[in-house]
Amino acid sequence: MWKWETEGDAKGVIVMVHGAMEHHRRYGWLIEMWRLAGFHVIMGDLPGQGMTSRSRRGHIDSFDEYILEVKDWVQAAYEFELPVFLLGHSMGGLIAIRLLQEERMNLAGVILSSPCLGLVNQPSKFLNFLSLGLNSVLPSLKMDAGLSVDMATRNQDVLDADLNDSLYVTKVSVRWYRELSTAIKLAFENLDKIQDVPLLVLQGGDDKIVNKTTVREWFNLAPFSEKRFKEWPRCYHEVFNEPEREEVYEYAKDFVNSQLKALGYVV
Repeated sequence: MWKWETEGDAKGVIVMVHGAMEHHRRYGWLIEMWRLAGFHVIMGDLPGQGMTSRSRRGHIDSFDEYILEVKDWVQAAYEFELPVFLLGHSMGGLIAIRLLQEERMNLAGVILSSPCLGLVNQPSKFLNFLSLGLNSVLPSLKMDAGLSVDMATRNQDVLDADLNDSLYVTKVSVRWYRELSTAIKLAFENLDKIQDVPLLVLQGGDDKIVNKTTVREWFNLAPFSEKRFKEWPRCYHEVFNEPEREEVYEYAKDFVNSQLKALGYVV
């Protein structure tokens, strides 16, 4: 994990969790925006992605690997003795949900960016059935993820960088897919176990990757005392990379500042 500290007195800590296939380096702009606003930022690369072991790229044995990794990042944030916010994008949002279902964390708020609670393009029934068998005999067998960078964002600068990104994962294992599918199922089934923290969901209205209908369905069912849902009509999947990203960021910052005010902090 890495830590980026703000200058002067900090208001809080933002723990960020990236999505599937990607890595922390794609979040340079957002990290800097939080730092300039007076927040420390903690982020790392998830197991099998980014700068972690290349021999396991695109593979995990269990979704719990992700949950335990992010739990460590949150615990590292406690060392600052400031309010901690968890921000998860796509699969990172799903990890945040599962973490809140499995653990009790000291969090001032959670932001989910296009959380992976269902896919736009589901594998065929045959491939899904086939993956069940392969998960037992060849769990590390890898296949094309079926995602392209132009499905994620309309931001040409980001697209150009992604096309030359050697850390971007293009193939995922059968076990990875089965674990992702199970985690999505548990995100719905274990809603009664989820920790009650202030929640903000930011969703791309023209998301080509995550099914926005299932995201809204989960949000409506989620038993949070305080929750906000904001859909950005023209945005693709990566709302913090889209041409409207400054507007999206300001909305997220307003949520964070409102939680700090509720806790008695001057912002």
